Amino acid sequence: MDNPGARGDGKKISVLIVDDSALVRQMLSDMISKDPEMEVAGLARDGIEAIRLTQKLDPDVVTMDIHMPEMDGISALEYIMKKTPRPVVMLSALAKKGAPPTLRSLELGAVDFIAKPSQFPFSVNEVREDVIWKIKAAASSRAKEIWERARKAKAPKTVKLRRKAARGGRIVIVGASAGGPMALAEIMPALPAELPASIVIVQHMPGPFTGSFAERLNSKSRISVKEAEQGEEIAEGKALVVPGEQDLAFEGIGGGRVRARLMPTVARHSASPVIDVTMESAARRFGSKSIGVLLSGMGNDGAMGMGMIRDAGGETIAQNEETCLVYGMPRAAVERNLALEVLPVEKIAGAIVNMV
Repeated sequence: MDNPGARGDGKKISVLIVDDSALVRQMLSDMISKDPEMEVAGLARDGIEAIRLTQKLDPDVVTMDIHMPEMDGISALEYIMKKTPRPVVMLSALAKKGAPPTLRSLELGAVDFIAKPSQFPFSVNEVREDVIWKIKAAASSRAKEIWERARKAKAPKTVKLRRKAARGGRIVIVGASAGGPMALAEIMPALPAELPASIVIVQHMPGPFTGSFAERLNSKSRISVKEAEQGEEIAEGKALVVPGEQDLAFEGIGGGRVRARLMPTVARHSASPVIDVTMESAARRFGSKSIGVLLSGMGNDGAMGMGMIRDAGGETIAQNEETCLVYGMPRAAVERNLALEVLPVEKIAGAIVNMV
């Protein structure tokens, strides 16, 4: 795993920790203090104190609990992003009831979220690597620039189909990680209901959250969006979200029909579902009819899959650096010359429509 947060200026990444639990504040403080590239800028117990200390201390990154007294994390996040925008990583309970506010925070500009273990006590080693990785990735993100762009952006318009599809049976695999929910909230509403292709969305996200994520996308989209189920048939005009902690591949069921095959993820830590697994399976099953799209995210998941889609004669799109919250996964594909098109997020829906 590469280091997303290393700084060339020699300065440590300063982190403001916001949580109403003294235990969690101490746990995060210990983790951060032990890393040679980071330091604790301050500690806050609620959203009001978070706003005050953000203005006073000017930290590089803020970790923000969602549920707090006085002012919750969502309200504090909104204020910070409007007044003093910077990378914010949310802390959320790893349960379905924690999904809606967490997903809302990602739409409001949070870079990512850290899932709190559901039971105490727990092994610090179980969460330490994920915490450190996400804070460092947030520090290297373009949170301020992307938030300013999002504030000025107009509501996405639906792309019109200008011609009949030259061939049916096309499939679009969209891979995303940190920054993906914000990008998908712009891309999916712009796709027409009659899109002559099937879509599979592989968003790095825990299992309890992907169902709610699919529901949020469905409420904004003209095509149907739902969480994928075992054995579900792949169909045009429908988008499936791969469940967290599982990977999705494709298998034939006769008569040219294809269904989803779900299996336990091969990923470690939070990088699941694995984009490469689904893209590679699409390349083998659909060949030149497959389209790979790689959106904002840390790491290099999806680059190998994009290469297999290219080798199979399919087409590929990568989100450009200027509109990525975290330019990691698209960079890996672009640097290997695996992206046929490198586009700003607002042009990706149009490119997909033109390709199908």
